[in-house]
Amino acid sequence: MPIIKSAIKRVRKTKRQTQRNLISKNQFKVLIKEFLALVKEKKIEEAAKIFPQVQKAIDLAVKKNLIHANNGARKKSNLSKLIAKSGVSKVKATSVKPTTKKENKPAPVKKETKKAAPKKTTKKK
Repeated sequence: MPIIKSAIKRVRKTKRQTQRNLISKNQFKVLIKEFLALVKEKKIEEAAKIFPQVQKAIDLAVKKNLIHANNGARKKSNLSKLIAKSGVSKVKATSVKPTTKKENKPAPVKKETKKAAPKKTTKKK
């Protein structure tokens, strides 16, 4: 048990964060299991409808650092392959990093700073 006050607070904080993380992690695991069950039962149309929710849950887990980004990408890829093998032609895919349109703003102009003249060194003869 920690003795230092900040360490005690850190323990409390870690408990809260762990509970929050478990909720998110369980949510995405349940969605994946539900998706896999639908694919196994050959209910491909229903699985295709759930797929965007599954992707969203995986992206959220990646964003919260519950799973590694490559792990999330691999899961989404494998799940989409399951649907593709089953014969559904179009599956909406999402990315880990949301893309945003950048406004056409001019680049900030850097102020030129004057360089100090090099110091003159005098040699003693």
